[in-house]
Amino acid sequence: MKKVILGLVILISGFVSAQTVTLTVNTSGFKNNNGQVKIGLYNEEGKFLKEVFQGTSSEIKNLKATVQFKDIPVGTYAVSIFHDEDNDGKLKTGMFGIPKEDTACSNNAKGKMGPPQYADAKFTITKDTLIEVTLNN
Repeated sequence: MKKVILGLVILISGFVSAQTVTLTVNTSGFKNNNGQVKIGLYNEEGKFLKEVFQGTSSEIKNLKATVQFKDIPVGTYAVSIFHDEDNDGKLKTGMFGIPKEDTACSNNAKGKMGPPQYADAKFTITKDTLIEVTLNN
């Protein structure tokens, strides 16, 4: 009997941990359709804006872009976005690291004397989810 119960517990825990969802990110507020949008998905506060969990890019059409992160585990995440106008794959920054290309984060979080904080940008997903983010111009 103990073996049956243990087997059921392992089976159920495997199902729960394997649950994945799709996150769709709609981005707007672009000044032009040049280049592409770069989007990073983060799943840890300590790695926010430093090391992406998953990253992707997309064309900008009609001053908007949409990307999807498929098969991601249910959990807490934050998103960062930048408009790579010159298509070089890097965020252009000026003095003191201030971005020269438009940026944004999930929850439209904005930084105070620096970049946004993970706590302000994070959100939890338990099912397929759509979020809307507007670039900071």
